[in-house]
Amino acid sequence: MSANNTKHDAVHPIIPREKLDFGLSGDVPKYWFGGDPFKSRFWDALSIIFPPGEKFFMTCVRDFRDQIQDPKLLEDIQGFNRQEAQHTLVHRQDNDRLRRQGVDVDKLTKYVDKMLNVDYRNQYSREYTLAITSALEHFTSIIAHSLFDKRDVMKEADYRVRAMYAWHAIEEVEHKGVAYDVMEDYAKVGYLKRVWALVHASVMFPKTIFVIQRQLMIHDGFNAWQRAKMMVGGMWWLFKPGGLLQPMAKHYWTYYKPGYHPWQEADQVGYEEWLAAFNSSKDPLKASEQMRHDLALSA
Repeated sequence: MSANNTKHDAVHPIIPREKLDFGLSGDVPKYWFGGDPFKSRFWDALSIIFPPGEKFFMTCVRDFRDQIQDPKLLEDIQGFNRQEAQHTLVHRQDNDRLRRQGVDVDKLTKYVDKMLNVDYRNQYSREYTLAITSALEHFTSIIAHSLFDKRDVMKEADYRVRAMYAWHAIEEVEHKGVAYDVMEDYAKVGYLKRVWALVHASVMFPKTIFVIQRQLMIHDGFNAWQRAKMMVGGMWWLFKPGGLLQPMAKHYWTYYKPGYHPWQEADQVGYEEWLAAFNSSKDPLKASEQMRHDLALSA
């Protein structure tokens, strides 16, 4: 184990939580985020991305599995894989909700799968695809800062979908250092390649979300003018002061610091509250709502 790993051991245990029921087969509204098509389809696009994305993450970490002797890191990788597999399973359930609306989920999923698991895997080195994985894991872990922020950006969301993203964010916080450790200690990715991979991901990730979101909104029957107007309003929702992305911003930039490691940022608002509530009830819906109550967010 490197000196850097010694300094930055994981703070939160990686705990796979399996057989969870979010009630996604129930009466979740089509526009479940306050009746807003842009916001709802933005998150729906993210859900479509996750299954092929999680496959990419696990494969890129697995590339270096045979080189690893450290039993703690091997245990962490096992927990990482089990959590990612559960994320895939639950987001497929959420995507079945879109199928019931007539969305061609398979076509959209194949678009992401080809990009990541075919094109990227063929075009780039194993070291670089792991660096992309680590960069994307950085994005998914810092989402928690927005979801649990006091400004309560998910206030208008359906409680079932909100609970799914809360659980997903909690587990991303738990395993956020795994791909990074493998990248740094075994793939031997240096600073320049690491930060370039984040620049790459910072373009690719939102572009992919918007490509899929556009297809969802075309499916919904919105014409080009309607979509353009909603995009303008949506960009304001994303980037305005107090918008979705603001709580994530300062945490995003830390990745560019020389010597950065994910566990330099160990504290996560909402983590302890969610964990205590889940351990008490074993119900992710109750855990999400109890966390919101404990953080004094609106019910």
